[in-house]
Amino acid sequence: MKMKITKKRFVLITLFIFPLLFFLFLSTGINSFEKLPILTETVSDVQKEDTSLKNQVTVLCFLGKEMDSKKGGFFNLNQKIYKEFYGYHSFQIIAVYPERYKEQADKLKSEIGAFTNMSRWRFVEMSEEGISSLFLSLKTSESLDYDLYSNRAFLIDKNLNLRGRNDDKDAKDGKLFGYNMQSVAELNNKMEDDIKVLLYEYRAALKNRNKADRKELGL
Repeated sequence: MKMKITKKRFVLITLFIFPLLFFLFLSTGINSFEKLPILTETVSDVQKEDTSLKNQVTVLCFLGKEMDSKKGGFFNLNQKIYKEFYGYHSFQIIAVYPERYKEQADKLKSEIGAFTNMSRWRFVEMSEEGISSLFLSLKTSESLDYDLYSNRAFLIDKNLNLRGRNDDKDAKDGKLFGYNMQSVAELNNKMEDDIKVLLYEYRAALKNRNKADRKELGL
């Protein structure tokens, strides 16, 4: 006799069975999820004092020279991305700006920091040539504005690779190299999800490494 799926049984299945199956999937340690695509390998590093792209999950942005008129996007980035992920010790935002514009950068930093723990923000002063060279190393379909500003924020992994999407329905040829800071929807629905995928990728790799080490030690 076939068992009738009542509304009560359906609710019980939804509340208890599905979460259990999801937990079992996560606990297997099998890295079967789709990794975030690498769009560009070996991006130039930012080597200024104690700041580097290496061994960090980095959101890279270009402040330009007219920061005050463009600050809306950086506030969006702070609210929607930075505050979501700054608790991860390997996460950072690097904001590069041209030499001789430190006063504007300090003002922007102060305004963002009014209600934010800025420990994972890095403001880096560079020559105009250095900024252009760094941007060109991303090898994107975008370009810097005349004042060395971009409305895009770029996601760089721990090995200096540019991550993004190669099947994005809103991007030319499907390639999403950077995320529009002026669009709260894009930061929420795309960048936040992609950072979560990248962070999970590293957690899964670490878990598998630890499991292999224990097996080698006979534990």
